Amino acid sequence: MVNQQTIVTRRRSASVAGERVFDFIVYAIAGLIMLIVLYPLLFVLSASFSDPVRVMNGDLWLLPVGFTLDAYKEIFRYDAVWTGYRNTLLYTGVGTIINVTMTTLAAYPLSRRDLPGRRILMFLITFTMFFNGGMIPTYLVVKNLHLVDTMWAMIVPTAIATYNLIVMRTYFQNSIPWELQEASMIDGCTNTRLLLHIILPLSKPIIAVMVLFYAVNQWNAFFNALIYLRDDALYPLQLVLREILIVSQSSYLDSSGSTFGMTEKLLLAESIKYGLIIIASIPVIMMYPFVQKHFVKGVMIGSIKE
Repeated sequence: MVNQQTIVTRRRSASVAGERVFDFIVYAIAGLIMLIVLYPLLFVLSASFSDPVRVMNGDLWLLPVGFTLDAYKEIFRYDAVWTGYRNTLLYTGVGTIINVTMTTLAAYPLSRRDLPGRRILMFLITFTMFFNGGMIPTYLVVKNLHLVDTMWAMIVPTAIATYNLIVMRTYFQNSIPWELQEASMIDGCTNTRLLLHIILPLSKPIIAVMVLFYAVNQWNAFFNALIYLRDDALYPLQLVLREILIVSQSSYLDSSGSTFGMTEKLLLAESIKYGLIIIASIPVIMMYPFVQKHFVKGVMIGSIKE
């Protein structure tokens, strides 16, 4: 009896030791991946506050060297930066609200078992992920709708992302019991009330994920602005930063094409690049912690396909 207990104890100890070794390996790998991801971000942040000469010489490893704010002073010297921030905040706020609302209103009916022809509808919607009219037909549609050179050109053409629609529909199907919906309808609950008072309160994780996905996409929107916008006053931040980067490089050449004070100005241009990355990234980084607790749950549940 004692020998059996000893054997069981040894097996348990070996099992616990094995789990600890496994946990250590997992944490070590996760820590290594975190360092690989974080180091470039910290490097860019430090480089934006560092002397560009020392950065180019390789003196910068992690913390700023030769602290300076010249890059940010040069960037914020352009009034267009503040206009771009205002426009991007507007596009991101209004666009995300429309995106999430439209996606929810489309995903929920498609998740209902009693919707006639829902499989055909899902096939047609999924078809658009792989085949579309292309850039020129899309531009002609936007132009004929009189959206060119308006803020709606940044919002309406991307009102619903097919992938996000599929993820949200799958979440509704897998996470909200159909029996709960049937019981609510038997009690006299209308479809609108069912969606607002039962479905949405149970869907906070996936809504948080959709807000993050759409907000990041709206914040980084660049190509649509390049195609549809002509008025500088409507430019989003990304397009404004692109203009600053182009100007900061091209203005360092005189009309004859020779260099004049080239070294210092090109070094400043390198610092401006780092500063532009930080300016464009900070708002998204600040937003992420508020939805992070729902992010993993929403993605894991919503990513399971039928």
